[in-house]
Formats: sequence, C-alpha cells, structure tokens
Amino acid sequence: MKNICEYPIVQAPMAGGVSTPKLAAAVSNSGGLGFLAAGYKSARELEQEITEMHSLTKKPFGVNLFVPTNEKIAVDAIDCYQKELSKAAEYLECQVGIPKNDDDEWNAKLDIIQKHRVPAVSFTFGCPDREIVASLKGIGSHVFVTITTPQEAEVALRAGADALCLQGIEAGGHRSTFLESSVDYPLMKLLKEVRSITKKPLIAAGGLMTGSDIKRVLQEGASAAQLGTAFICCPESGASALHKESILQKRFNETGVTRAFTGKRARGFVNAFFISYDKSAPSAYPHIHYMTKPIRAKATQMNNSEYASLWAGTGFTLAKELPAHLIVEELVQELNE
Repeated sequence: MKNICEYPIVQAPMAGGVSTPKLAAAVSNSGGLGFLAAGYKSARELEQEITEMHSLTKKPFGVNLFVPTNEKIAVDAIDCYQKELSKAAEYLECQVGIPKNDDDEWNAKLDIIQKHRVPAVSFTFGCPDREIVASLKGIGSHVFVTITTPQEAEVALRAGADALCLQGIEAGGHRSTFLESSVDYPLMKLLKEVRSITKKPLIAAGGLMTGSDIKRVLQEGASAAQLGTAFICCPESGASALHKESILQKRFNETGVTRAFTGKRARGFVNAFFISYDKSAPSAYPHIHYMTKPIRAKATQMNNSEYASLWAGTGFTLAKELPAHLIVEELVQELNE
C-alpha cells in the first residue's frame, strides 16, 4: 500500500452522495487514499467527479464500483413489501417507488475508469472476472475486491485482485457479501482467517474510528485500515445535515443490520422504519432500493430521522465534525503514539 498512499488510511467509498471529490481529495492530499463512490451515479456524473478529482489532487485516489448481481427475485415478495411500504409513504405524504433492476451502468463506468486510468479501483457486491481485473491492472490500476468471508477472499484471489478489503460486520452501510453465508464475521476474526491464506495486502474495515484502532489491525496483519463513519461528519462530506446531526447528536443508541431500506443488508441506525420493516423486507436489491427511494428522500427533506436510511458503523459515537485533513492528521498522530 505504501506505493499508493503515505499512511495506511483509506477513506471508505460511501455511495448516495457522501463521498465527494472534495472529501476524497482532502484525504489523498493528507497522505491517505481517498475514494469516490460510483454507486447510484450515472456514468456521466462519475466522469465529472473524476475530472474534478484531477483538479483537486495530484495524489493517487480510488473509485468504487457496484458489481451487478444476478440474484433470483421473488416477485410475490416484492409485491407484498410494496403494499406494506404504502403505510410509510402515506405517513410521509409521498409515493412508493417503482421496483426495477439495473446494472448501475456497469460497462460504461468500467470504460470511464479505464479511460482515465484511475489509480485504484475497488469492487463491492461481487468480484469481477479475471479479464476485467487483468485489463485494469494492465493500465496501471490497483484492483481491490471487498469481501466479508474467507470464501469470498478465495474467489477474489483467484480473480487476480491486488489487495482485499475485509469488511467486518461492524462496518456501516451495505454489506458487501456476494456468496451465501450463515456467518457474519467480526473484523478481527475475518482478518485472522484471511491472513492465514494469503500474503496479499489486506485493508481492514469495520467500526474503525481511531489511530489505536488502525494500530490494532496493522498488528494483526492488515496493510491498511478503511474508515467511513469517521469521515461522514466532515464539512467535505456530502452527507445530509440530517445524517450528520443524527450521528453528532447521538439521536440513536444503536446500529443494526437490515434489508428494510434497499433489499440488501446494511448497517445503520435502528429507527422507526428499521423496526417496522426489518422482518418483512425480502432480499431484492436494487428493487427495494428504488421502492423506498422516495420515502427516504421525503424523510430527509422533512428532517425526519425515523424514516431515513442513516448508515453508520458501530463506532459512530467517536465521530467528529472536523475537516478531513485534520481527521487524517489526528489518526496519524494517534497511530504513532
């Protein structure tokens, strides 16, 4: 990792507008590795952000892509959930969104990343095939694959990934799981098991907020630490005021993992929507993401934290409202103590 960033600090790619060029550039300029999140953006928007990044930093940075999923979706389950969501929509005076499936402009985004020779490319929700990995490595990109189990690590290693991002169950936001598993690995257990099967660089993610947290994972064999929640409340972050306030004011006591908001398991604050819909939400991504999108948007507009999707990792109580470069400086100082 030393050939791509000075310090073993990676800013997690956070889709939905949180990861901005200003945030990623601030982290990269401070010696870490900043990431853009391509998920939910159009290919055109992604290209605009990459162009902006080049104007903000000469340091390496990364882009994260959602790998298209081919899960079998139970149409009846979606129909039932759509009816249930009508209660929340009625309460907020909005409509339930129309469920649909798409590939998040996968091919167009890959073309843009190759066109701009993005220094680091990470993948979530799956592992690209060997040809794609080889093509990216051929233009000089470092390829990271996000995994949640040792079995997924083996798939990524066979595909030729340069490094693995290990996402423990403590991490905020979407679980990157792409192979069925009955085990939710805590980060340290996942790090220990994956370290035993490869010498490739490992980037540890999940509940990490401080320099001492980073030091701990480095001592256990990680090459770097990836932090997301630690950067949500930075002024450079694109998170909504509602999201930032919910974290800083500690409006909620706990986080949990649910499919309720998007049809894919994700960790966020346990609010009224989480509690009401957690048990009935089917596994149907991105269909449910589109169904709840108007509900989540209206809740954010109304400053209603009980119906918004407010992603956060288990270490959220340690989040600070500081510029990104000061967060990195503080982490480095703590790491060196």
